[in-house]
Order: sequence, then C-alpha cells, then structure tokens
Amino acid sequence: MNLLLDTHILLWWLADSPELDQAPKEAIGDRENVVFISAASLWEIMIKKALGKLDLPDEFEAVVSQEPFLHLEVSAAHAFMVGRLPPHHRDPFDRMLIAQALVEGLTLVTADPFIRKYEVPVLHA
Repeated sequence: MNLLLDTHILLWWLADSPELDQAPKEAIGDRENVVFISAASLWEIMIKKALGKLDLPDEFEAVVSQEPFLHLEVSAAHAFMVGRLPPHHRDPFDRMLIAQALVEGLTLVTADPFIRKYEVPVLHA
C-alpha cells in the first residue's frame, strides 16, 4: 500500500503519540508499504512553529530525515487538482494533501473527518 501521511499523523508518529490508532501505526511501520510525507505538511509545520503554535525540537529536520519516508513535492498537477475539488474543506494544506493523494494514487492516513467527504482513499486514524 502507498500511504500519504496527513500533517497531524506525521507529528503523532514522530512523537509516538497514543492518539495514533494501532491500525495506521502498523501500516506506517510496515516496510512493505511505501510512506510519503508532503512538502505541504512540512511547510504547514514550519509555519505553525514560526507562529509559536507548535513546539518542535531544534533537530526536527534531522528527526524527519531519519525516517524511511519518501518526500512528495508539490507539483502543478497537484495545484490544478486542488482547483477541481469540491469545497468540503477550507484548509489549504489539507486540500493539497487530498489533491496529492488523488493525483498520485495514494491512501491518505488521517483522523480528519472532513477529508472523509472526498472520494479519496483514506486509512482512518
């Protein structure tokens, strides 16, 4: 299975948070699965850190780079797909993740109930 982690799922994974359910935890940890993190998620995290809304260790970049995740850049195809999505969700970062999952054929790992309104494969966390 090819997975794309929602931003909160990435943070929960890195923190080994009990908020992350067992099924998604096992799927992310299963080396048979290919797990992607989006540049959009990292952008969102760094914006929240800069605004003081998120506390991260100074070595956050190194922590992320030690994970076996593949990095998914934002492309023009992703941006155009965002424009075709129905307006169920207003968060631009989540809309980008939905678009990326659709364009790239990925299953989005998320606990966000709004994302379930889209016709995107989801692994509920």
